Amino acid sequence: MLIVVGGHTRNIGKTSVAAAIITAFPEMNWTAVKITQFGHGLCSTEGSACDCAPAPGENAAHPLALSEEYDAHSGTDSARFLNAGAKRAYWLRTAIGGLGHALPALRRIRGAAQNLIVESNSVLQFLNADLYLCVVDFSNSDFKPTSLRYLDRADALVVTGGESARPAWSGVAPSLWSNKPRFAVSAPHWMTEELRGRILVSRA
Repeated sequence: MLIVVGGHTRNIGKTSVAAAIITAFPEMNWTAVKITQFGHGLCSTEGSACDCAPAPGENAAHPLALSEEYDAHSGTDSARFLNAGAKRAYWLRTAIGGLGHALPALRRIRGAAQNLIVESNSVLQFLNADLYLCVVDFSNSDFKPTSLRYLDRADALVVTGGESARPAWSGVAPSLWSNKPRFAVSAPHWMTEELRGRILVSRA
């Protein structure tokens, strides 16, 4: 099974939701991957400023960096996956627009995994998920273009931060999200029986 957990912006609970799914289904022996894409002028190897950004038509000096997490208490997001019960956890970094370089690595990870959970929106460009959950906070006005691009493919919304009659988003057509199933979650568990049931349906 492949579950993709995306979201419309940063710091709205995507990693917490992914970790909660891992905890809720320990028998699935999860492998987890967090994907980070960096902007222009930042190196995907270190996530810091560098001079390796490619000129037009050239390949990036560091098209991707993939690291496996082994310490469940290191404090990283991938460590949180291990702490939640994942058997293996990875952090994949690529330049924006360079996720295609990571496909061979992602396919190797997927082939070796019993079940895979990926925190990303952009991975939907290349992989078909059995379940795509889009984490949303109605009070946060930021809406990433990558999330908007795939919002219509979401099987359900996982709502953090509470709902409101009018989300603070602009330029997001209600037809893209208003008719989708919604599951409201919150700390510390980030899971409900209703969301658990929806995952079970996709797993069957």
